[in-house]
Amino acid sequence: MLLLAPLARAALLGKRKAPGLFFAGLRDALREVLEATTVDDARDVYAAIRLAAPGGLGRVEAQDVANEPDVTLLDAMRLAADRDAVAREYATAFETTFETAVPALATARRDGLCWDDAIVETFLTLLAAAPDTHVARRSSAALAAQVSRRACTALAAGGIRSAAGRHTIDEMDRALRDGRNIANPGASADLTAAAIFVVLLGGGWDATHGGCDATTR
Repeated sequence: MLLLAPLARAALLGKRKAPGLFFAGLRDALREVLEATTVDDARDVYAAIRLAAPGGLGRVEAQDVANEPDVTLLDAMRLAADRDAVAREYATAFETTFETAVPALATARRDGLCWDDAIVETFLTLLAAAPDTHVARRSSAALAAQVSRRACTALAAGGIRSAAGRHTIDEMDRALRDGRNIANPGASADLTAAAIFVVLLGGGWDATHGGCDATTR
């Protein structure tokens, strides 16, 4: 929701601002939305985070989520940008979403991948590009780097587009789903969701025909 809410607001402005250049207009509008955030926005987000009680938050000296903020939401996110992927998106006007995730998803769809496969490819692309901050926060930077290497290996094997790649993805999936595993790449999943939202806002590339079946594999 932290990623989708400002995108939804920006979509109202972006369409009017640049009807022929949707993604550029959307990101320009997003910058305006983020710059306009207030201290009250930060208080609401902090309260929501405390209510959700996600694991592994830890404590920080400045603007800790356990306390009441006295800076805008954007400024609070800037303070956390070095340790949290979602906060980094706020600080960079959703750089990873628009420059890595959306192009990956759009290319996959244009190449004929069904939505399921295109989403998997986008997720792996994000995970390979940078260690997942949720994994790092919940466990360690070393484990986050290990998960990223597995994503790189899967893509190098062909990813979702080859039998060898799918086999590697299946192995990775089983490892991540193992009950003993503590590495949940949730930040990359959030960024993937943001990319899906942006691509759907921009037209979706045949969004109504996205399911995978035996013939598409």
